[in-house]
Amino acid sequence: MSHDFQAIIIPGNGDSEPNENWYPYVKNELEKMGIATVNEKFPDAMLARSAYWLPFIKELGADENTILIGHSSGAIASMRYAEKNKILGSVLVGAYHTNLDNEMEKKSGYFDAPWNWEAIKKNQKWIVQFASRDDAFIPIHEARFVHENLNSEYYEYADQGHFSHDKERTEFPELIHAVGAKL
Repeated sequence: MSHDFQAIIIPGNGDSEPNENWYPYVKNELEKMGIATVNEKFPDAMLARSAYWLPFIKELGADENTILIGHSSGAIASMRYAEKNKILGSVLVGAYHTNLDNEMEKKSGYFDAPWNWEAIKKNQKWIVQFASRDDAFIPIHEARFVHENLNSEYYEYADQGHFSHDKERTEFPELIHAVGAKL
């Protein structure tokens, strides 16, 4: 594996910390594969507004050699970033496409414009997506809609919830395997 690639872990909103969920595991495993991985606290972590997050992703150096790994609103940020910027590929965990009629999501800025699905696909070589039918936050039809529009490599589970605290998920070997298969 080449050190020419980097990955950026983009957390969900609600003040996620870099040491939570499967983020440390993914960083560690990707670095074993020779992929420099950014797992940092994002600005405006509670609301995760696009006005702060999209420029921050750019500041972190996201380019055509970068894999964006987005969890929940991080997946939304990843998709919006790919609309206007070339990246290597993305992993979307718990992705959705509407504001879910949620006040925090309405304020995020990610849902103020229609999605340009073609641009998101065209600006990267591949998209892997993970969803679960028992996700308490994201109805499965949201994830399926994203999959249909992005033609993502799609993994749907029955029992992984929001891939976070709710299932105390601290490892994510399927994600590592999917990324490894793409490189």
